[in-house]
Amino acid sequence: MYRRTLIALAAISASLASPLALSQSGEIKIAHIYSKTGPLEAYGKQTAVGFMMGLDYATGGTMMVAGKKLVVIEKDDQGKPDLGKSLLAAAYSDDKADLAVGPTASGVALAMLPVAEEYKKILLVEPAVADSITGDKWNKYIFRTGRNSSQDAISNAVAVDKAGVTVATLAQDNAFGRDGVKAFKEAIKKAKFAHEEYLPAATTDFTAGAQRLIDKLKDQPGRKIIWIVWAGAGNPFKIADMDLKRYGIEIATGGNILPAMASYKNLPGMEGATYYYFGIPKNPVNEAMVAQHYKQFKAPPDFFTAGGFSAAMAVVTALKNSKGDASANTLIKTMEGMSFDTPKGKMTFRKEDHQAMQSMYHFKIKVDPAFAWGVPELVREIKAEEMNVPIRNKR
Repeated sequence: MYRRTLIALAAISASLASPLALSQSGEIKIAHIYSKTGPLEAYGKQTAVGFMMGLDYATGGTMMVAGKKLVVIEKDDQGKPDLGKSLLAAAYSDDKADLAVGPTASGVALAMLPVAEEYKKILLVEPAVADSITGDKWNKYIFRTGRNSSQDAISNAVAVDKAGVTVATLAQDNAFGRDGVKAFKEAIKKAKFAHEEYLPAATTDFTAGAQRLIDKLKDQPGRKIIWIVWAGAGNPFKIADMDLKRYGIEIATGGNILPAMASYKNLPGMEGATYYYFGIPKNPVNEAMVAQHYKQFKAPPDFFTAGGFSAAMAVVTALKNSKGDASANTLIKTMEGMSFDTPKGKMTFRKEDHQAMQSMYHFKIKVDPAFAWGVPELVREIKAEEMNVPIRNKR
């Protein structure tokens, strides 16, 4: 009798340890891999805050979906592609993560894409931007809530693409910078393109690059604009100190985090387009996020906070729709064409490449003494349906 009881208990233990039993354990594990440290640390930390805040909001404070507990496992890729790749493999295999979110840097994301395909699990990319992530390097396990280079480029072209304008670009020599400029060039239809200047991502002295840009633009007729694509450390807006006005040269750029936008105070009237600024979208989700962020941090949410929050909204919406089934095949079917609410309003995952279609915001910089940064005042919302965002994969 005693022996039979032991055998029965052993059988029960074995069944509880089986993969099927584990998948029904009442937990959904989400690995969040991002730059806790490294060149894009500020972006990564905002994403993490937004992601946890978004999960809390979307689950009504329960951290439960369909009776299952959401468990977030955070990992620091330090902005290093090889590390990001190994951390994602470990998350899927060792931690038994059902899906993953991240990373911060485009180079890290490109290294991680094949891992999601190998393990046949979802990777929701936020906020890495390079077009190639949902383009030629894409696979069916990849979704992205973050905007891509084309969405940045098309919306920024709205501000500068006019007849009689000559444009040059200043960008980082990496996947983010090169994909950004490539998409921007494609988006420019009326203006003339003069020069592409690429500098190392860690550049702090922009003098030589700026001089090359000035030389290419100074003798051009009409309006002359340098469009800047930059992320992380270094302040390319220092080039304004090189007396650009003497040559009639203006600067244009997209949005950024609030500390980086302190430089915009020196550029009143500058136009561009942004992914997010806390004072622009008018909807209940943004109002809730702004209020919660002020309550928690005594400061407004920033650029990447909104991205993390949007990723959380996408995850919870998908899991609610799948009734808690986190298997990749179910989630792919659930998420393709899925719309979900975010601080920016409604986003929709395009079926062809799983890129989130979303609004962007054409702004003009206003200087307000009450703010430490140049305030992007809304010129107009550029809605998703107005942007012909190319499908760049080979599905």
